[in-house]
Parts: sequence; C-alpha cells; structure tokens
Amino acid sequence: MKAFLDDNFLLSNRTAEKLYHDIAEELPIIDYHNHLSPGDIANDRQFENLTKAWLEDDHYKWRAMRANGIAEEYITGSCSDNKKFNKWAETVPYTLRNPLYHWTHLELKRYFGIEQLLNSNTAESIYLKAGEMLQDHVYSCRNLLRSKRVELLCTTDDPTDDLHYHQAIAKSDCEIHVLPTFRPDKAINLQSTDYIQELSDVTNTQIDTVDDLLAALRLRINYFHENGCRLADISFEQLPTLTSAVNASNTFLKWIKGKNIDVKDAENLQAFLLFEVCKIYHELGWTQQFHLGVVRNTNTLAFQLLGPDTGFDTISDASQGQSLLSFLDHLESTDQLAKTILYNLNPRDNYLFATAVGNFQKDVPGKIQYGAAWWYLDQKDGIRDHLDILSNIGLLSRFIGMLTDSRSFLSFSRHEYFRRILCDLIGRDVENGELPSDQMVLQKLITDICYQNTKDYFNF
Repeated sequence: MKAFLDDNFLLSNRTAEKLYHDIAEELPIIDYHNHLSPGDIANDRQFENLTKAWLEDDHYKWRAMRANGIAEEYITGSCSDNKKFNKWAETVPYTLRNPLYHWTHLELKRYFGIEQLLNSNTAESIYLKAGEMLQDHVYSCRNLLRSKRVELLCTTDDPTDDLHYHQAIAKSDCEIHVLPTFRPDKAINLQSTDYIQELSDVTNTQIDTVDDLLAALRLRINYFHENGCRLADISFEQLPTLTSAVNASNTFLKWIKGKNIDVKDAENLQAFLLFEVCKIYHELGWTQQFHLGVVRNTNTLAFQLLGPDTGFDTISDASQGQSLLSFLDHLESTDQLAKTILYNLNPRDNYLFATAVGNFQKDVPGKIQYGAAWWYLDQKDGIRDHLDILSNIGLLSRFIGMLTDSRSFLSFSRHEYFRRILCDLIGRDVENGELPSDQMVLQKLITDICYQNTKDYFNF
C-alpha cells in the first residue's frame, strides 16, 4: 500500500515516475490564465495568516464549507480569521475524494513542509506553524511564485484598469514577468450604462453610438498592448449569434438611452461587438480565450447578499455547437481569426470542442486550442478525459498545457497535479506497449506540453 501523498503520488508505474521526476518536476511554469492580484505582486504582499492566504477569495473552498453546513459568517462573514480557518479545517476531512483534499495537503506540504492531515484536531498547530512561516519574507507573494519556478503569469484585467501595478512590476527588480489580459465582459455584455460612462471617462471620449464604444475599446486595447498584453479573454454561457450589424447599431442607441431591448436584439449587439474586438485582436497578433458553458449567479438571494464570484455558478446545459462553429467560421471567412483557446465546462461537449478546433487550424501549430480542463473539470478525472479526448481527436503533442485559473498564490501546486496526471497517462501507455519507450521522444512530449509549447505559442 502506498503512503498518502508520497513522492510517487498519482504515478502508478515506473515509467511515469521517471517521466515526472526526471523531466516534468523541475520545469518552469508559465501560468497564462489566473486571477491573481497584480497589486499583491507589485507590493510583494505578505499574508498575515493562512486564512488570508488560503480562504480570502477561494470559492472552491467556500462551496465545500457550505455543503458541510458551515454558516456563512465563517465563510465570507466578519468573524475572525482564526475561526474561519477552524471551520475550514473541520470541513477538510469531509472533502475526501474531492480534489480539494489533494490540493489542500499538497499546498501544506509543498509550501510549508507540513505533512499532518488537516482536521479539527490539527487545525491550531497548523495555523500557528504556517502563520509563523508566513511572517518570513521568503513567504512574500513574489517568493511564493519563485518557489514554484513561475517564469511568467498573466492576470485578468478590466479594460478600465490603469495597469499601474503591472507598470510598477515591470520597473521593479522582479524577474517574474507579469502581463495583463484584456477582459471586456462588462462592455460586451452591456453590464450597465454606468460602466460605459466609466469607460468613457477613462478614454476621455463621448460614447453615444456603437462606433464610439468600439473606438473606446480600441483605445484600451492599444493601451494594454503597450503594456505587454497579448491575450484577451471573455466568458459566455454560449457564444452570441449575429443577425444584423445595422440592427446592432440601433439597439445600442436604444440601450444607451435607457430604453428596454429584447433578448434577441441584445444578443445580436453582443455578437457584433465581440466580432469587432476579435478583429482587433487578430490585427495585433493577440490570442483570444473563450470560457464557455457556465451559468453564473444562480442563487439570487446569495447574489444580492454577497455579489458575483462567491461560489454560486454552475455548468450550463445550453447547446454550444452551432453558435461556436458559426462564430469561428465568420472570423475565418475574412481571414481574421486570431489564435484561439476554447474552454468548455460541460463534459457532454468535450468531443464537440475537440473536433471544432480541428476545423480552423492554419499556419501556426495548434493555432486553435482545446483549452485545459476548466473549473469543475480541473480534477483528476476531468484532466484525464481532456487529455484522452485531445489525443483521440487532435494533437496532444501541440497542447499548451495547464493553468491555475486561481486567485490564490498557493495554488501553483496544481501544475504539479496536472504534470503527475500527464506523466502517469503517458507512462501507462509506454508500459502497455502503446507508445515507444524512447527517451528522447518522451522527453520532448512532456517538456513541450508542460512548458515549451506555451512559450512558443504565445511568444512572450
């Protein structure tokens, strides 16, 4: 019987052990999609305690605590950090077979050298030990990133952001590259006229028409580009469908004046705006990311009390195929389809997305990517399914690898988690005689997926 979380955790065969320990383990990390705070990196923040480092923004843990019957006061409420941590520790034993159990103990072991299992009995000693260690400068945000060999990361940023933290990092002695990602959801999804006014103020332009809005977005895209941005991102339940460019202009005029618009007209306007900004991404040589298949803020009362991104989003059962293929085809028909990464959340659609990317490959290896297992799918089974399906339908060897999609500076062990699963998958095929036992071939495959493909694809 293997010990829990030993050196060969998730590695079920000798070839997998060799692939991980000899090749994957020490490779640098390029984390091209996360939600880390650039301000925390610029200021080289040190967390006061493990609650601040671990529970402050982690809605994965919040959902588990709610499922365990923990009152909201101990999750997002105003009670003490110590009490919040104790409630998380009380929940951890109930997360057995949930990836949180693995991630929690990986993070304790990799960052703090703590091998005790976290529960109510060990909570106090772990909280105190980790808390003492966090006071040392070696546990500052930048040093946490360095400890996991993070070479470059891309944050997620609103078009109105002035990017002063990114500028401060670039001017500092920090060798880790921290680049912004353009995320125009609020503008494209017509969140509010107040937001459009904010965009107007930032660009010093008057936004009265849809062309004015696009001009303002172009100004911000150019500003982001000047500050090193080469990626855009946006999330939809499903991609919107364009029916009439003229109608989009008229719909915006109604909406900006506060008049009601129907759902179909709103979708048409969103599609028109999205197509136009995607053409700009292509013009600048950016990569565009689409996170599809999520229904957000499903609990109305919780949304009213706590706001967005607090753990009340779910997998959508909306149909993806027609809108996705039409969208990609529309841009490809005018040769304005940028490098694209597609992430899906409903496992029902895995083969759909894997085959869709193959229809639009051109010129660049892996130009259209079937993105890494995302959100509810970035666990052992989800990652394996993604790798298997990509192997069956496309070119696994051109895959650009894992990302954290996280708000936590302690989450980079998820790259280790992915790399172990990858090495185990390849190792099993080798030992079954399904892949050659050729060290050079295998080394290139593992190195490319874990690091080199990402570096080459984005050309950072």
